[in-house]
Amino acid sequence: MLELGPRTLIMGVVNVTPDSFSEGGRFFEPPAAIAHALQLLDEGADILDIGGESTRPGTRVQPDEPSHKPLVTEEEELRRVLPVIEGVLRASPAAVVSIDTYKSDVARRAVNAGAEIVNDVSAFQWDDAMAATCAELKCGVVLMHTRGRPSEWWNLTREADLTSQVVHDLANRVQIALDSRIARDCIVLDPGFGFGKNFEENYPLLTGLDRLQSLGFPLLTGTSRKSFVGRTLGKRRDGEDAPPKERLYGSLAAMVASILHGAHIVRVHDVKPAVDAAAVADEVLAVTAK
Repeated sequence: MLELGPRTLIMGVVNVTPDSFSEGGRFFEPPAAIAHALQLLDEGADILDIGGESTRPGTRVQPDEPSHKPLVTEEEELRRVLPVIEGVLRASPAAVVSIDTYKSDVARRAVNAGAEIVNDVSAFQWDDAMAATCAELKCGVVLMHTRGRPSEWWNLTREADLTSQVVHDLANRVQIALDSRIARDCIVLDPGFGFGKNFEENYPLLTGLDRLQSLGFPLLTGTSRKSFVGRTLGKRRDGEDAPPKERLYGSLAAMVASILHGAHIVRVHDVKPAVDAAAVADEVLAVTAK
């Protein structure tokens, strides 16, 4: 059980992929990924989010047709993540592990290996068996909003009122989860910054985050190293988007803004500075609440 509210919880990102947009495969091999995860715990991470497939823009994920296959098969994804989950929990049995996947078989195997949360970027849209699987596993669930698939994001039209669309879509995904007998207190919602949103759409979503509170579920946000942060930083430099490794301070600013607008959990790559920044944001909220 995780208590949400007294302070913001920090979810540390562990990408076990060779093509991560932010880390470039630095932690692809299990020993490196395990060492990195344990370091994030030492720096103050409350949750580790372990993923074995990149969903950056342009990636081909769940097949659109039966004859098509995603770039990363279930077998390959399991080969990447299971040794890391098992290694982390051997070294730190009390660690809370989340599996970042949209595939139901990967979710099942990961939870059986010790993961307690399934973080599905598609909110059950890319695998019809995922909702029933999570209900059976009785695990925590993060339902993230996304528009279309990564291969389509560059061509999406701009929404006139994206926040209203996100609230509407997540309400539908929540109903599917509840209809599948997933307990209400197992559900967390993520507005999906950068996932099918144009650069300029992320800021109205960030400032309108408190509107998602109407759905009645805790919120998780992931603004860390996102492209919209890099685009904003680039405007103050030479016009070129800041690369992922130069987005720390902008990421922290967006993270703090999300906390002040209602986020209960923040998903970050840089745990130590995020812990410090979140502590200050939490103090601001505590004073505001008095």
